[in-house]
Amino acid sequence: MRLSRYFLPVLKETPSEAQIVSHRYMLRAGMIKQQSAGIYSWLPLGFKVLRKIENIVHEEQIRAGHIPMQMPTIQSADLWRESGRYDGYGEEMLRMKDRHGRDMLFSPTAEEMVTDIFRAHVNSYKDLPLTLYQIQWKFRDEIRPRFGVMRGREFYMKDGYNFDLTKEDALHAYNRHLVSYLRTYERMGLQAIPMRADSGPIGGDYTHEFLVLAETGESEVFYDSEVTDLTFGDRDIDYDNVAQCQGVMDEFTSRYARTDETHDTAAFEKVPEDRRRVARGIEVGQIFYFGTTYSDKLGATVVDKDQNQVPVHMGSHGIGVSRLLGAIIEASHDDKGIIWPEGVTPFHCGIVNLKQGDAEADAACEALYQHLTNAGLEPLYDDRNERAGGKFATMDLIGLPWRITVGPRGLKNGVVELTCRRTGDSEELTTDAAVAKVIEIFEPHRVRGL
Repeated sequence: MRLSRYFLPVLKETPSEAQIVSHRYMLRAGMIKQQSAGIYSWLPLGFKVLRKIENIVHEEQIRAGHIPMQMPTIQSADLWRESGRYDGYGEEMLRMKDRHGRDMLFSPTAEEMVTDIFRAHVNSYKDLPLTLYQIQWKFRDEIRPRFGVMRGREFYMKDGYNFDLTKEDALHAYNRHLVSYLRTYERMGLQAIPMRADSGPIGGDYTHEFLVLAETGESEVFYDSEVTDLTFGDRDIDYDNVAQCQGVMDEFTSRYARTDETHDTAAFEKVPEDRRRVARGIEVGQIFYFGTTYSDKLGATVVDKDQNQVPVHMGSHGIGVSRLLGAIIEASHDDKGIIWPEGVTPFHCGIVNLKQGDAEADAACEALYQHLTNAGLEPLYDDRNERAGGKFATMDLIGLPWRITVGPRGLKNGVVELTCRRTGDSEELTTDAAVAKVIEIFEPHRVRGL
């Protein structure tokens, strides 16, 4: 993309309503525009990052054997009455009537609907295990929406639902989701710590939240500092291997890590004092096992090996896709702007022409642009007739992790400058060497297809 043809409405001043870093930078970088309280339009730059995050979520869900689908945002109240949640969910649920006077609602979650789909089409244990998921818009009418996309009313979310014959099978699904989530977050450049949490209105006995440590987090968290030394890395996992998935679960949840709702002071005090930590965290996902809670109420049963009709065991598993943009920015920024991790950056590399209109500089930038594009990367070429300082400020603000700077002085010596946004380190390379290095950097982050 050439910046002269792109829609990037950056702001020089910070809007007064933006209270936290991610909200400030998302507005200033032209990623979102508020339409009403807690509801945003996703402008091209923000939309690109949203899609990058969504693709990673899809890839890791499919790798784990989960099946994508799509359910409507508007649901009938009848299903929620059947489960007993319609009256109890509270004012966060946006209720409405259609033209025939039927009670409807804008989906805050989809346990009822996916259970209804399951009970209509699955009736034998031979069809299990089964995990269905979607990435869809949700709406919760927050009383005080704030912090931009971190706590909006409309949000984009991955919600998955497992159906299993036994509790043991369902707990394997729980562990499988934990493993897939660890992979997902690390690919986005995040360390998301699984913490014992409260189940809230969804219910269930087993639940972990995944939290990114940040000063602006909405939750107070208590943890053993050893959990921050754990990384999943590129280990190969067989998602059908019960022992292997349980091993990862034990590794990442055996040390103390809890949100304030489930904090146990006595248990925390057993952690060596030098490893006790109290901080703030941003929730970016949650996994639940709730047994037969919904299958009992909605009649989701299968025939088992002995020809008995039994309710299926279920769990639900969510990732806040739109919220992740805010969390990534909170975890990765400086006083100049965003610093995107390579896995989610909207453009792989920025190209800055220091002397637009100079024949040699223009030709070198065009060659770089074409070589990177032909290699399957997306460069953003700042071909505007702007001063160099303004171009650098824009690149720093929008946070592309790598920048190639092209100017007449360097070209006389046969080099361009490759700069790392995170460290600020620069090196002079030939154009071919610069292209080769950027390709090498992004090779591990290529989208593998769905």
